[in-house]
Amino acid sequence: MRAILIDDEISNLENLRTLLEKHCPQVNIVVTAQTVANAVNAIEKHLPDLVFLDIQMGEQTGFDVLSSLPNRNFEVIFVTAYDHYGIQAVKFAALDYLLKPVDIDELQTAVNKVVKKLVERTQSSQLDFLLQQLKIPNATISKIALPMQSEIRYIALSEIIRCEADNTYTFFFLANNEKLLVSKSLKEYADLLKPSGFIRTHQSHLVNPRFVKSWLKEDGGILLLTSGEKIPVSKPNKEAVKLALQQV
Repeated sequence: MRAILIDDEISNLENLRTLLEKHCPQVNIVVTAQTVANAVNAIEKHLPDLVFLDIQMGEQTGFDVLSSLPNRNFEVIFVTAYDHYGIQAVKFAALDYLLKPVDIDELQTAVNKVVKKLVERTQSSQLDFLLQQLKIPNATISKIALPMQSEIRYIALSEIIRCEADNTYTFFFLANNEKLLVSKSLKEYADLLKPSGFIRTHQSHLVNPRFVKSWLKEDGGILLLTSGEKIPVSKPNKEAVKLALQQV
């Protein structure tokens, strides 16, 4: 679960970071911010699942951060040093908040609530994705849902350059230079993506042919991709790969 910590005092950020790293291993802190402007930029750039948001930030507040964002697709745990007017609004909205100094049990309880919400949201988004696919009979699949550790990513097939096995997991390499680790085997994706033209070149490699630049006649056969990567072609797959490339 990707998280951003926002507080105008560095000591509070470090204290919260220490507590999370020690007691909430499911939280991956991607960045911290100390001003409203930096917080807004960080959220828009990193797209977190969870934001720990200080309420009082000098002359501004954490609410200024929220009101500055057109999209708020993340969970929030408010953090404050005292029970002021803002906490009353938070209470009426049934949102979680932590009083400083942060209590470990209350922190873990709040984080576990967020985990549950994200799981429910993920399941809902997967069902929405399924129903959307079923609306058009015999439609050509153009997107795929990839289950990651803390989220489900919906990726266009045209953005996938290649896949690579990592034991029982699979790395997806995307056109925007992202590298995603997915908790399913390469064999499963090879079978799933074969009708969409993806080519199994090797026991550990699956390639989108639209990113193949050329066939290199070295080491029995290697595919040079537009990304500059070289992907091996195993001897048993050689003829099938050549045939598949001719049909692209």
